[in-house]
Amino acid sequence: MATIYPIRLYGDPILRRRALPVEAFDGIPELAENLFETMFEAGGVGLAAPQVGISRRLFVAAEYLDEEEEAEDTPLKSRVKQLYVMVNPVITYREGHQVGTEGCLSLPGLYSDEVPRDLRVRVQYQDEYGEPKVLEAEGYLARVIQHELDHLEGKLFIDRLPPEARRAFINEHRAELAEMQRRARALIKELKEA
Repeated sequence: MATIYPIRLYGDPILRRRALPVEAFDGIPELAENLFETMFEAGGVGLAAPQVGISRRLFVAAEYLDEEEEAEDTPLKSRVKQLYVMVNPVITYREGHQVGTEGCLSLPGLYSDEVPRDLRVRVQYQDEYGEPKVLEAEGYLARVIQHELDHLEGKLFIDRLPPEARRAFINEHRAELAEMQRRARALIKELKEA
């Protein structure tokens, strides 16, 4: 039975720390399965280990078969086209430019349509068993990979916004961000007491 983790929210210090490399792979397949289950439960396309309080260089991501609007009643898990587990990922090649919409499970309900990313990337990584892999991705999948890899560096999508857009985002969502910080502190306290 998979574990659904509580997702760490904006304001949690672990989201701002560079994650540590994975050196031992025992337990990583189970962790990846739990990350997928947590991601599906939250309705996401990717989830990094720091987002569930684990400071390791690992994230999971999914490509889905259809557009969300067309299949709102269908569970995400049944619409999976491809699943990715990326351990110790490194982008070795970048090309092109795209600007698009991003949200984040650690900033629930908040989005920006001004997030700049590379259009194409090549990423070297290990799978959940430690096997070396290389993936070339473009468009939306490239965006997801860059977003999740940012989490391993202690960055959030709002850090990628141009300065003026970032200020506007923070001003517009000041109340929601403050509430997330309050909830983040409450979760940290609850987890310490458990």
